Amino acid sequence: MIKAPRLQAQALWLPWQLLLLHLFLTISASPSPLTSLPKLGVLRGIHNFQNVTKNLASEPNADLKTFYYNQTLDHFNYRPESYVTFQQRYVMNFRHWGGRRVAAPILAYLGEESDLDGDLRSIGWLTDNAKRFKALQVYIEHRYYGKSVPFVSSKEALKNASLRGYFNSAQALADYAEILLHIKKKLSADSSPVIVVGGSYGGMLAAWFRLKYPHIALGAMASSAPVLYFDNITPSDAYYRVVTKNFREASESCYETIKQSWDEIDKAAAQANGLASLTKKFKLCKVLKDASELKDYLDSMYCAAAQYDSPPRYPVNEVCKGIDGGAEGTDILGRIFSGIVAMRGNKSCYDLGEFFSDETLNGWDWQTCSELVIPMGRGENDTMFPAAPFDLKQYMDSCQKYYGVLPRPHWITTYYGGHNISEVLRRFGSNIIFSNGLRDPYSSAGVLENISDTLLAVTTTIGSHCLDILPANKDDPEWLTQQRAFEVKHVRSWILKYFADLHQSSGHYTQKLRL
Repeated sequence: MIKAPRLQAQALWLPWQLLLLHLFLTISASPSPLTSLPKLGVLRGIHNFQNVTKNLASEPNADLKTFYYNQTLDHFNYRPESYVTFQQRYVMNFRHWGGRRVAAPILAYLGEESDLDGDLRSIGWLTDNAKRFKALQVYIEHRYYGKSVPFVSSKEALKNASLRGYFNSAQALADYAEILLHIKKKLSADSSPVIVVGGSYGGMLAAWFRLKYPHIALGAMASSAPVLYFDNITPSDAYYRVVTKNFREASESCYETIKQSWDEIDKAAAQANGLASLTKKFKLCKVLKDASELKDYLDSMYCAAAQYDSPPRYPVNEVCKGIDGGAEGTDILGRIFSGIVAMRGNKSCYDLGEFFSDETLNGWDWQTCSELVIPMGRGENDTMFPAAPFDLKQYMDSCQKYYGVLPRPHWITTYYGGHNISEVLRRFGSNIIFSNGLRDPYSSAGVLENISDTLLAVTTTIGSHCLDILPANKDDPEWLTQQRAFEVKHVRSWILKYFADLHQSSGHYTQKLRL
């Protein structure tokens, strides 16, 4: 005899139990050395660059309605605490939805490693296509980000060794599955096909969701998803090779200046009062404690410029114009500073803070220290950056030190696949679009060639990270417009085939939805 009601009642006190566990299971969650790994993110990293993009809405649409779902803490175990629920945020826009009677589609954006608020302003693929597809728009926040953190603040959750164990991609996908089924049941829209959309890490989630939950998602739009940057499928230096290629194509002299600058920084720092002199030369807001602070900042700036190298400004060109345009006779470090000014604008002082929020940085550190092990590094003389080869032992030691756990470098490919992806997915996969802009360094780990007629790759030579899912703009270049048209064409074909199959199998849907 099933005693579910008793289990549910028993679980009511468990959030308090978890909070008490916090008192003796907390370990250090201070920033780890892993923060130097280039972040994913749809657009977060470039928001600190002035005037990079003008096509984002200033405020969320008034048609957006916010809801909270009582989400299961642990989808994969049957311990009493697994049944505890927390509030997970999702947002819907009904404005263009054709309704359940015609089985109108649902476009669902799967949140990535950040709060949902920014996505509501910056994700245009849903808003631009909802009217065309007569679709319901759904946006779901990733657990442990934004307002979807179980029981405590995100900072406290990451300090709690027990609680953060439920912070992983498999749990997140199960969250999305529960919410989408809940929405369909609540709206009596069981026959409405679902297309999941994601960018960057969210793009990986979208592709994986289609593979893991094909009974829920008809198809997936995976923008800039580096699904192959795991378990040594992609060379570790691939990301930095693309960054270097972008800068070298923009300007050979710029590339050479950057390449020479790292030794110059170390030489300057080694001088008497060297750190103070570097602080003054670069107009920094805080005195440098170590030369690595400046080098890490420059590394992040160059990577972000390459990753989000979008029209009309093209940040890589801006940086190189600054570096190459320094006054005649300016030394190497003076030219590097000119690149910062070109990128960040003329300021009284420059803060070497990261380009991403603390919540994203800390959450992503945990995710990459547990399951999302991206073996990224640089060899000697193969990029414009100093050598920094990936050392798995050092990486694992750092994770052990900061989180008390060892990362699982083979888990992602064990759970989702990745090795021999073409041969494997050709046998059972379908209805996924992998889109990439080849200026994006993470495209080096993307799916860049068609696998089948329904497992498609679309690339743009001068596209950047997640550019295709940002809001369309009348000034968009033709190649970007064509990329989006390709995506829409194939998503439309999936939906039309679904409707044809549905009509044939049931004979019930006489009213057709025009797409």
